[in-house]
Amino acid sequence: MSTSAPTRVPRYSASALVTPANAVTLLRIALTPVVLMLVARRQFDVPTFLLWWVSCMTDGIDGMLARRFGATSSGAFLDPLADKFLVIGALVVLVAKHAFWWPWVAIIAGREVAISIYRSRLSQRGISLPARNSAKWKTVVQQFAVAFACLPWVGREWPWLARGTLVVATVFTVYSGWLYLLDARRTPAVVATTPR
Repeated sequence: MSTSAPTRVPRYSASALVTPANAVTLLRIALTPVVLMLVARRQFDVPTFLLWWVSCMTDGIDGMLARRFGATSSGAFLDPLADKFLVIGALVVLVAKHAFWWPWVAIIAGREVAISIYRSRLSQRGISLPARNSAKWKTVVQQFAVAFACLPWVGREWPWLARGTLVVATVFTVYSGWLYLLDARRTPAVVATTPR
């Protein structure tokens, strides 16, 4: 009895640009203006909440695809950039709508920009800082803060839940940034591609 050969999963090189993971990341970037427009116009709305979660879910999907088909340097750059555009954009819109207090969002945005610049400069010196689990968790908590602010019966009746989640997200954000600074001091200079 003949057996069929196992299906070979195609792998992409680190320099590849057109990959399934990058396609999902670009979809998230394309959805971002639509999501922000809905948050700005309607905020407490089920379709806005659902589109927000679809956009957030693409982050996990592109990560899964990257692990399956191979991580790329372009994906390592685009994926966190797409996350920052989506989350910080939504937080800023919610500040404008008086759903969130601006100092918390300013801390989050400042940390994201500062660490991105810091990692970029370290990479120019040959130092790679892989993403920490704490950084992934802070993104998830940030996403929950926005989700609670958009969910009708939470955003209207229990606004403290969204605001409290934002405070927790801020603590996670600062803590994960501090861990990156510690990692940079302990990591030897090696030329490497930051994984997704």
